[in-house]
Amino acid sequence: MIDFWLAAGLLLLVALSFLLIPVLRGRRAQLEEDRTALNVALYQERVAELQTQLEEGVLDAAQMDTGRAEAARELLADTEGVAAPRVARLGKPLPLLAAVLVPVLGLGLYLHFGASDKVELTREFAQAPQSMEEMTRRLERAVAAQPDSAEGLYFLGRTYMAQDRPGDAAKIFERTVNVAGREPELLGQWAQAQYFADGKKWSDKIQALTDEALKADPKEVTSLGLLGIAAFESQRYQDAIDYWNRLLAQLPPEDSSRGALEGGIAKATEKLEAGGGKVAQAPAAKHAALLKVTVDLAPALKSKVQPGDSVFIFARATSGPPAPLAAKRLTVADLPVTVELGDADAMMPQLKLSNFPEVQLVARISRAGQPTAGEWIGRSQPLASSTTAPQTLTIDSPDK
Repeated sequence: MIDFWLAAGLLLLVALSFLLIPVLRGRRAQLEEDRTALNVALYQERVAELQTQLEEGVLDAAQMDTGRAEAARELLADTEGVAAPRVARLGKPLPLLAAVLVPVLGLGLYLHFGASDKVELTREFAQAPQSMEEMTRRLERAVAAQPDSAEGLYFLGRTYMAQDRPGDAAKIFERTVNVAGREPELLGQWAQAQYFADGKKWSDKIQALTDEALKADPKEVTSLGLLGIAAFESQRYQDAIDYWNRLLAQLPPEDSSRGALEGGIAKATEKLEAGGGKVAQAPAAKHAALLKVTVDLAPALKSKVQPGDSVFIFARATSGPPAPLAAKRLTVADLPVTVELGDADAMMPQLKLSNFPEVQLVARISRAGQPTAGEWIGRSQPLASSTTAPQTLTIDSPDK
């Protein structure tokens, strides 16, 4: 921060110089004017002396003229090179007053509209914090300086959770959702913080948050873990095992939390069997859907399209969301072409081919490159998403 104020002071001195230089020049001009006035007074005094001597008869007319000419030459020599005096309309006080007011006004405007707090935060974050408390203070100042920063709010909420301050974290995550939108991960974090802030008591609010998060993303890890904890605390051990198994399937093999999660599943299993229950086998995993389709262009349309026109090939649910479940983009020059549409091509994790029993294949030509509107289209009859037989699709109709 000292470097910033030194630079600001240097710039201020440069600005003041533009105001003070004219004042200093004015003083020098005043000195020249005073010297000129003195020379003129001496000339007038000399002429008056010569006039007196003429009247007393000491000098004749010729000597009078000679003396007057000599005095005039001396005056001319003394005043030669002196610029004509300039009339200052603004006067001297105004530049001096401006020299004082400009830095004061500039400092006031900077403190009101400037970003000194953000400059200081930037310098602080350039250095590693010495403690968790210091990091928390930095994040709190960052949030105060940028209240609409979703990233700052999110990291502050996570920091509060790490410090066992779930009540503060819940408030921050609620603000984060208001700023960034109802993203599944944010909803899960908010629900988790609220659960611990409420003393591990389940509520309709927490249930609604986790339901919304998992509806948008069935693999949202925080919600799955939280639901498992709540189920275990309420002795619903089978539910806890199911939620934690779903969570375990999302974690990479090297994840450090897998050990604790597997230990929780083992403990829930032990308690379930101790109560005379039996662990239900997890349902068999669905096989990933994979549709193979050959797309071609009707002969009547080949003269009406251009090689660079975009071709969108996708599958969509016959009963479900209108968004494509899987899609690929090619050009007319690639036709005829055979492509595969499967779960790996899902536009969104929760919208997979295998999640819908019946789908329709569509191929659209769009000169503007828009997947939702084009000039020509081809559609298949509804078919099961588990179909393995190759399909054929012809683009042959106007896209209406």
